[in-house]
Amino acid sequence: MMGVCAVDLALGRGKLNLRHGRIIKAKMKTRTQSKKVNKAWLNDHVNDTYVKLAQKEGYRARAAYKLKEIDEAFGLVIPGHVVVDLGSAPGAWSQYLRRKLSPRKATGGGAAAGELNGTIIALDILPMEPVEGVTFLQGDFRDAEMLNRLESALTSRRADVVVSDMAPNLSGIPSADAARIVHLVELAVEFARKHMKPDGTLVVKLFHGGGYDELVKLFKATFRIVKPIKPKASRDKSSETFLMGRGLKSSGES
Repeated sequence: MMGVCAVDLALGRGKLNLRHGRIIKAKMKTRTQSKKVNKAWLNDHVNDTYVKLAQKEGYRARAAYKLKEIDEAFGLVIPGHVVVDLGSAPGAWSQYLRRKLSPRKATGGGAAAGELNGTIIALDILPMEPVEGVTFLQGDFRDAEMLNRLESALTSRRADVVVSDMAPNLSGIPSADAARIVHLVELAVEFARKHMKPDGTLVVKLFHGGGYDELVKLFKATFRIVKPIKPKASRDKSSETFLMGRGLKSSGES
């Protein structure tokens, strides 16, 4: 049975509506572009030097080399340290820290398992597969209950180093995303003030754009030494960067 529109067209009483055709073509074009972007990203990812190196050296993600470069530039971690890893999933930073706090092997690299000289406490809202010797707490760093659990894990000790790879779920709305990033960094700084040694070091991830200058000012008001760094392992196209703050200023210190 022919539809009414089809009958009207056949009798010359109607006009062909091409709108739906344009919508279908637009959707097909969008899907094609999306597939091209995904394919290009996948190709870049598979051929990425740091991805290959991570696979070879047993790291869960290429992000391990970002922390490695920052550590080598500023001498963050030494055996015996108490280290807090915020935003730790999938665990690449914890893996790197675990190796740094292990006895050196003849090859010069730390062991991924065995004796651990130090303490690593990792936290993330997402689950993380265990890393030998690392205490993992799953929960939201913004919640008071989670902070209490983290404080309990420290058992009255102060951290030598706090590293944060935390990043919020981005909405695509610049002002809202900037506010979320600023909030997470502010929480990390506040945690460092309360639970880090006076000569300790905080490293956080942030992004160039809204809120960046504000966070640099916060770091300069909080730490004696402040250094921005963009590791080579951080993708060129990314606005991602890191801030290192060392040595907490005492109250009243400018």
